Amino acid sequence: MDLRLSEEERELQEAARRFARKEIAPVADRMDREDYFPRDVFRRLGEDGFLGITIPAERGGLGQSYLVQALILEEIARVSPALALSVGAHSNLFADNLARNGSPEQCEEFLPPACRGEAIGALALTEPNAGSDAVSLRTRADHRGDHYVLNGTKQFITNGPVADSLLVYAKTDPARGAHGISAFLVPTDSEGFSVSKSLDKMGMRGSPTGELAFDNLRVPVERRLGRENAGVAIMMGGLNVERAVLAAIPIGILAECLDRSVAYAREREQFGQKIGRFELIQAKIADMYTDLEASRGLVRAALDAVSHDLKSLRASAAALTFASEASTRAALAAVQIHGGYGYMRDLPLERLARDAKLLEIGAGTSEIRRLVVARELLGRELVDRAGAL
Repeated sequence: MDLRLSEEERELQEAARRFARKEIAPVADRMDREDYFPRDVFRRLGEDGFLGITIPAERGGLGQSYLVQALILEEIARVSPALALSVGAHSNLFADNLARNGSPEQCEEFLPPACRGEAIGALALTEPNAGSDAVSLRTRADHRGDHYVLNGTKQFITNGPVADSLLVYAKTDPARGAHGISAFLVPTDSEGFSVSKSLDKMGMRGSPTGELAFDNLRVPVERRLGRENAGVAIMMGGLNVERAVLAAIPIGILAECLDRSVAYAREREQFGQKIGRFELIQAKIADMYTDLEASRGLVRAALDAVSHDLKSLRASAAALTFASEASTRAALAAVQIHGGYGYMRDLPLERLARDAKLLEIGAGTSEIRRLVVARELLGRELVDRAGAL
């Protein structure tokens, strides 16, 4: 696997870095303190082409690779993991999923405004009783001639409170279990849709998360993605790509923590010398660097894997598991290196530590992802069944 970036990839990465430092950094603290979503900045991300990285050019995107999408998210995450999460949910979970599975008419209607940042997208999968076991969802879509009637509740939906368009999974044939699920495009101005609650989170504040309700909401048949009852394949393929791409967010956290810790260790003096001379500080920084480079290697391999095969899940599951846990370690180590200053809210380190933890929970918990890897390596018959894998 060639880990070198092309000139075009480097240019896009640099452009994202400049945008993040100029446009996102000034609002990152406000996002966290006030749980504020900067819709104007999100719109400018679209205007600069950062919301449709993998979307074909004829649909308003850049037609680039998942690697480029990850590079963009990494740069945003260095400044604001929360905004990176919202961008990932919009660009990857909604827009890329639609581009891969939608009809030409569906793509023409929903993708251009999503790429421009005029409409915000979200994926509505998780439910109060269907988290890791996603295929046990209870939201129903009953076929009624030329439309479906959607009823149910979705929980922990990133971008849910601000979304204009949703990709919703629902049971169309409950008796068939996982093979009775379908996917639908639902504009949030539809009668019967409501945001039941905006959720107050420990971290990733400023990335809106909510509980959504569907009450006898009519969805035209032409807004169903793919065939009826074939939604589980769309779901699993989307989850596989999600894990690989969103693993760039903990990489951004790792990189920012490392850079800040190195700079601080070179400047801060205690006991008459720079703290970078202390071996225990050196060890923390060395571990941080090792985790960063290992994470980048795993994520690059996962991005390459999902570009060629959406059926194998272990590469993306392993990459997100390792990178997310490494980013939590790095953020806590960075707080420790900075001492009392690291614990203060004047620096972003305590925010990065709170933000990092979510990546061990979302897109399937670390525990579930380990089962994914084990099942593919050992064979399904030797691993306890976990229905959401």
